[in-house]
Amino acid sequence: MSANTSTDRPAGTSIKHYGSLGSRVFDTLNVILLGGLALITVLPLLYVLAGSFATESEISTRPFFLWPEKFVTSTYEYVFANDTMLRALLTTVVVTAVGTVVQVALTFTMAYPLSKKYLPGRALVLNLVVFTLVFGGGIVPTFLVVRDLGLLDSYWALILPLAINPFYLIIVKSFFQELPQALEEAARIDGCNEMGVFFKIVLPLSKPIIATFSLFYAVGIWNDYMSPLLYINDNDKWTLQVLVRQLTSPDAANAISALDTVFFPAKGLMFAVVVIATLPILLFYPFLQKHFAKGVLIGSVKE
Repeated sequence: MSANTSTDRPAGTSIKHYGSLGSRVFDTLNVILLGGLALITVLPLLYVLAGSFATESEISTRPFFLWPEKFVTSTYEYVFANDTMLRALLTTVVVTAVGTVVQVALTFTMAYPLSKKYLPGRALVLNLVVFTLVFGGGIVPTFLVVRDLGLLDSYWALILPLAINPFYLIIVKSFFQELPQALEEAARIDGCNEMGVFFKIVLPLSKPIIATFSLFYAVGIWNDYMSPLLYINDNDKWTLQVLVRQLTSPDAANAISALDTVFFPAKGLMFAVVVIATLPILLFYPFLQKHFAKGVLIGSVKE
């Protein structure tokens, strides 16, 4: 059965042929433009990766290369043999894992009741949430709150101050509002209370958006170096991003002295630490990619 497309378009219009000259030129320009942008993004990453396996002399003499003349693994051996490096890596992994669970849990448990129009005070709370999108307390007031709560030099200072992102909260709330109400009503008829409905009905239907915002929160915590700089004074509690910042900053001597070692492969070590700090997110993202677009759009576009 074939459809008559001529009746589906206004009179006087014509069908655009994708095999035409203009279409081919357009596709070619798109490929060139997007390919150039991809190279601009990928080349620095490849240079850092190649530099982490190169010798110090090669890094100093060759301004740019994508393949080292001689592969060495001394920088990675040094990283994984150094207690400071391993401690920073372990701290970052634990803080990211715990922080992601806490932040996702708080965001979803707050978004679910706000998705119910019969909730008393719902409008006021939503207005306060939207207010925080425009106005923030700033660094100094936030630091004073963290200090007065006794969270300085605590890993909780890296998790709780940014526990709920208001923008994410609004998207999750919109997603919950779009779920079929008949399922929740059927669960209540079967004897489920609100907690049962949330855990047995709502959360199983929310896997795409849970995966999406788990990735968002995990990336945010993993890449965060401002919070450790502000709230962590103990070098033993440094996260990996603070260590990367210290090693790649002009004042890298302080970080070098903190490593308590004589040998220091300067640029190679910088590259290796950057690779180690970047690689987990690059490896983790493909497993959630299939949920990424669906999870964002399903909470922001209402049918």
